[in-house]
Amino acid sequence: MYLIQNKIMSPVQRPNPFKPFFFLLTLAMLAGCSSFASRTEQMAGNISRAMLNQDDPDIVRTGAPAYLLLLDGMIEGNPDDRALLIAGARLYGAYAIGLVKDAARSIRLSTKARNYARRALCGMQPAVCEHETRPFREFAPYVDEIGEEDLKALYTYGTSWAGWIQTHSGDWEALADLPKVEHILQRIITLEPKHDRGRAQLYLGVMHTQLPPAMGGKPEVGRAYFERAIQYSNGSDLMAKVEFARRYARLVFDQPLHDRLLKEVLKAEPVEPELTLSNILAQQQARELLADDYF
Repeated sequence: MYLIQNKIMSPVQRPNPFKPFFFLLTLAMLAGCSSFASRTEQMAGNISRAMLNQDDPDIVRTGAPAYLLLLDGMIEGNPDDRALLIAGARLYGAYAIGLVKDAARSIRLSTKARNYARRALCGMQPAVCEHETRPFREFAPYVDEIGEEDLKALYTYGTSWAGWIQTHSGDWEALADLPKVEHILQRIITLEPKHDRGRAQLYLGVMHTQLPPAMGGKPEVGRAYFERAIQYSNGSDLMAKVEFARRYARLVFDQPLHDRLLKEVLKAEPVEPELTLSNILAQQQARELLADDYF
């Protein structure tokens, strides 16, 4: 796995290269919480959709804590409810990574997110959790056995684990687990390439463009993932274009592609069911990327 095999400078010497990837996870963890059966689960889904459709990020930032407490109460009363555990994992993970600045608090919240995600998946797939601390070669086969019936739980498990790694980014043992997260994402696209409108493809694009080819990066592989992510969302996921520009175009010094993608983002209509919040943030970042003097 290229992310681990290549020697990377210590966090003191360079910024954490995985930060943009984990920003995406913030949005992924909010998404997909909307398909529930019971009344309590339906309410959770309705609130999640309202957050995703919000065009003012500050409202989400200030309103999320009340919803976290509400979800905790729901899970307390239904500790084995898989849908509620998935919703809890996603929202706690999103809040920990994207909305909390205190490092110690982020660690606590991301750990709770991961624990909820593990409970959601491992009730049906105990062997996965039992082997998650084992070497990659022992862990991967159990992920490969997971079928479509556990797709949402696996997706939440992988993104919550990645968020937990982000809050432990100074711990190289935690970063060593990134190949396992990558393998989970690969399993997701094997089962359903268009899952979450291609977001798994988008994350893999980011992971493959962290480093230049001379250091083991695979930018052209990453480009293919970015292009599929844009295709699977019909161009409505503006963050896919922002990350394509930020990660690939800058890595290979392709300014025409970089500027074209970002200008397309700024011209696009951001309001899109369950993508509005993400798209508003994407447009903010597009303006910042065009304004800096990178090339």
